[in-house]
Amino acid sequence: MDPMKTHGAFSWCELMTPNPKAAADFYHQLFGWSLQTLDMPGGPYHVVKVGDTSVAGIMAMPADASPMMPPHWGCYITVDNADESAAEAQALGAKVIVAPTDVPGVGRFAVLQDPQGAVFSIIDYIDD
Repeated sequence: MDPMKTHGAFSWCELMTPNPKAAADFYHQLFGWSLQTLDMPGGPYHVVKVGDTSVAGIMAMPADASPMMPPHWGCYITVDNADESAAEAQALGAKVIVAPTDVPGVGRFAVLQDPQGAVFSIIDYIDD
């Protein structure tokens, strides 16, 4: 089984930053990551690769982000169903920050805040 598609597994990391190109250059030089740039509606999305494996993404801060939000790395945890897991998390005391949303060609994700305040994302991937 693909570990990225295993319920409960950390499967993707994403950097949101005001200068994705500079960040991509920094991490390329530091770690030797190769990058594939995709044109996305919110601007270029840099897919981070270690060898031939895509492991993360680097993107611009969302246009509606608070000016107080610092650049940060976030993580995604795989779930079988983003809608069901978001509802279950909410029933357990979590706050839904971004409701389950489709990512064309990838799957469906949501951003949650646990009862202690930690923010994380969940994602269910489209079956290949």
